[in-house]
Amino acid sequence: MQTNQLFLIFCSVLLLLGLAAFFVGRSKATRVRASGTSMHAQPDQYAWFAVVATAGPAILVSALGAFVMLLIGSEIPTFSLLLASLAVAVVGLALGIKFIRSNFHARRAIETVILWVLAGAATISILTTLGILISIVGEALNFFQMYSFWEFITGTTWAPGNSFLMAAGRGEGASGGAEFGSVPLFAGTFMITAIAMCVAVPVGLLSAIYMAEFAPSRVRSFAKPMLEILAGIPTVVYGFFAAITVAPFIVQVTGAIGLDASFNNALAPGIVMGIMIIPFISSLSDDVINAVPDSMRQGSLALGMTKGETIRDVVVPAALPGIISASLLGMSRALGETMIVVMAAGMRPNLTINPLEEMTTVTVRIVAAMTGDLEFDSAETLSAFALGLVLFVVTLVLNLVSVIMIRRFRDKYRVNNL
Repeated sequence: MQTNQLFLIFCSVLLLLGLAAFFVGRSKATRVRASGTSMHAQPDQYAWFAVVATAGPAILVSALGAFVMLLIGSEIPTFSLLLASLAVAVVGLALGIKFIRSNFHARRAIETVILWVLAGAATISILTTLGILISIVGEALNFFQMYSFWEFITGTTWAPGNSFLMAAGRGEGASGGAEFGSVPLFAGTFMITAIAMCVAVPVGLLSAIYMAEFAPSRVRSFAKPMLEILAGIPTVVYGFFAAITVAPFIVQVTGAIGLDASFNNALAPGIVMGIMIIPFISSLSDDVINAVPDSMRQGSLALGMTKGETIRDVVVPAALPGIISASLLGMSRALGETMIVVMAAGMRPNLTINPLEEMTTVTVRIVAAMTGDLEFDSAETLSAFALGLVLFVVTLVLNLVSVIMIRRFRDKYRVNNL
């Protein structure tokens, strides 16, 4: 029997056991309560406790078995694992029914289970982050054993193709060998991200202020969903728009004023990425501005301030921590974007301050390194992990800075309103 069929049978049997636990548990709790005995919870709560006692351990056993197979690599027969899980479910059903008595707090037990489930979800997210970091650090250290970390951080030339010539025994034809200076990559990443934020933050924030403070309900009900549609457009569509429409338009405009722009330039993907992240900043900022108590607006207007002054001096400062968080989310999206950059800015590492020239980003080089035909332990492939590690650190620093800024603004606002 195939694994999919076994899993379907397992889910069906577990569902039937859960239904049996619910109805039997509720029936028993109802009888105990009808006899005049005082109970600490409602019959439905005892019934749900029986369901949790039946399905919870079974799901936990099957999940632990799958994790052991994945982690250790040992083969556990699927039929035996699912059969053991169902046996645990039957035992849990018997114990859950047995615990239905007057002195048992079913509500507290359910709340304890919910608490552990929430704590487990938080732990999984933390462990996932640690797992990602460990996997990146391990391979990045292998790369730094081949090339200097200082040269990687401060180097201004990225030419990993020479490493292939050296590995093939033709290193004499490559002047200076392979060079892994990451400065051009991070310069392109930060420049394109800065252009995107210069587009997204003003437009997103101003549109959020308009929808929250000025727009009639009919306009708001139409404009906000239309604006949020931009978040659902695939990035490859944005890439086509940047390469076919925005980049040629930039070339024509700059040529009309006497400037020379390449069809692969940093300005086009920056503008299009800014358009792409407008919904994130606008929607979140709109929610935060609407969360500001209306009494603050009324108090400001009662003191003689105009509506514009109220928005500038009261509403926006109160919502500033949320606006910063929304901007950070948009920045993180821009830092990790790849497709738009590939299609509109090219893949050539170029250290320049001119946004009209061809540039590339860290994520583009990571994709190029991981999708090549080189061996996994080659320098060019391992350089992707080094770039990912530095990008991870940069993103972490940005998050820490944003948290500090949010706390300062929040404390300042709280002190000013005591």
